[in-house]
Amino acid sequence: MILSPPLRDTADGLARLFAERADGHDRAGRFAHDNIADCRNAGLPGLTVPRRLGGAGAGLGQAAMVIGTLARGEPSTALVLTMHFLQHGLIHARAASPEESWPQAIADGLGRAAVEDGALINALRVEPELGTPSRGGMPETVARATSTGWRISGRKIYSTGSPALTHGLVFVRTDEAEPRIGNILVPMASDGVRIEETWDHLGLRASGSHDVIFEDVAVPAEHAVDLRPPEGWRKPDLQQQAWSTAMLSALYDGVARSAQAWFIAFAKDRKPGSLGQSLATLPRFQEAIGENERLLAVNARLIRSFAADVDGGACPSVAESGFLKTTVTENAIQLVQRAVELAGNPGLSRANPLERHLRDVLCGRIHWPQTDAVRIAAGRAALGL
Repeated sequence: MILSPPLRDTADGLARLFAERADGHDRAGRFAHDNIADCRNAGLPGLTVPRRLGGAGAGLGQAAMVIGTLARGEPSTALVLTMHFLQHGLIHARAASPEESWPQAIADGLGRAAVEDGALINALRVEPELGTPSRGGMPETVARATSTGWRISGRKIYSTGSPALTHGLVFVRTDEAEPRIGNILVPMASDGVRIEETWDHLGLRASGSHDVIFEDVAVPAEHAVDLRPPEGWRKPDLQQQAWSTAMLSALYDGVARSAQAWFIAFAKDRKPGSLGQSLATLPRFQEAIGENERLLAVNARLIRSFAADVDGGACPSVAESGFLKTTVTENAIQLVQRAVELAGNPGLSRANPLERHLRDVLCGRIHWPQTDAVRIAAGRAALGL
């Protein structure tokens, strides 16, 4: 289903609906199947699929806007869509490039499935021993060549959206004498694929980021969409970094905007007997809310201009992508922490959403690129090391 215009109205309506369900999903720690169904009904899986395949052909700017809006309602659902938008934003560009190995027919099939069936995809990369591949190392998940294709065996952790995924891009190493590493496309309905519901985290509790186990899973030879010698992965992927950091930044900015909206309403409504008027009349609260507005304005400007550069063909450096994500997420965290501090006990009460916003926004420090990696890389570059 092609996304119906106007896009912002669609996203706003879904965000309001998701906000009504957010507390229940968070308390139960359950995957938001209902939210995903609504996203499919609205045609969102086809947002970043090219128009020639029936998609909306959206660039990073529109994708980030949708993610930020949805995150105001329920960021776990926004995270599932973030990963899906990212993959389609990259897959079709790579299939069209003579320098990339992505098969055009496979890419087109994934795009049509997203548009027609609401098929969702994510890259499954993290492992118990490896951690995040972005910090280096060889995956333990093995692809064994057969006469008809590949057999995949291994375990992936933190597999966001796993209960709703139709496809996984599984990061593997081959069992060849000189192993290659890279991505093999695995339909999640394949025999030998199973999900262990291990996700029980402080924040983003409805994201379904469970373990996925692959037990001798057979896939066709052409599903080895991107296998390279290890040294082939050392060159930074500017497009991947830009799309990922911009949408993650938009997501955590969306959480902060929900926190600010609650905090403003609280300051207006709360009238302590000792004061005789609302907290909103106090300079301390006015200054805090104003500082929060400053951070949100900076975030909006950064995300918007960054995405415009990417969509205009001027992809920022890996360092700039890291600076964007670090700055926006740290601004968002500062905002929510300030709101909690001034709200006092109501801010930490589970009767109010602010404590959930705090738990969710802190997840921004875990998503790659992490702040230490961004700063160390920048420092080494500045020092000429």
